[in-house]
Amino acid sequence: MVLPLEMGWRHLLFENWPVDAELLEAHLPDELSVDTHDGDAWLSVIPFTNVAVRPRGLPARAGIRLPEINVRTYVTRDGSDGAPAVYFFSLDADGIASVLGARFLHHLPYYYARISLEPASDHIRFESRRRHPGSRPGMYEATYRPTGESFEAPADPLARFLVERYRFYTEAPDGSLRYTDVDHEPWTLYPATATVERNTLLAANGFERPETEPIRYYSPGLDVVAATSQRCDGK
Repeated sequence: MVLPLEMGWRHLLFENWPVDAELLEAHLPDELSVDTHDGDAWLSVIPFTNVAVRPRGLPARAGIRLPEINVRTYVTRDGSDGAPAVYFFSLDADGIASVLGARFLHHLPYYYARISLEPASDHIRFESRRRHPGSRPGMYEATYRPTGESFEAPADPLARFLVERYRFYTEAPDGSLRYTDVDHEPWTLYPATATVERNTLLAANGFERPETEPIRYYSPGLDVVAATSQRCDGK
């Protein structure tokens, strides 16, 4: 059995576009339904870095750093407890062993990429270029920063919908649907601004870039425990 993981998520940009639910439905497993807020489905791109990734119980110094960027939407599962969850279309990360482990043990659609995340005094510089053999090319280059005052995500209805998610689903190679629960404190967010020079990750997942401007949040991060991956039928 794969052990639960502990890690930190740091320097996150949540870049979120409202889209028609029909745009996403064709990309989801049959058991999942698009979750909406005020009638809109949402498509998000999230660059950040994992820190101190290690099996639960080991000290933080034993963990590894893993810069990442993922493309995701928001779902519920038919016939389940209705818990709001995340579905990942892709996750690009800078670590061959970690990518292979996540694909094999957690059934997540990870892709190997060369990623640089550089914090400065007032901004974060993030660059990612996919290098995974046989995959569609995917690049993302941006500079982002927090603006304004911090706020607690649960107090804002849209922010709560987008970030207060404690489960993700994934489809295994055998076609089975699996889920993983995560545990962490509620998010503290800031309004954010970003200059995005290049983003081909949406196209790599079969989506056109939405015409609307995204809603952006920044978070300095929090610590997370991810449980083991489970089949939805309990097997």
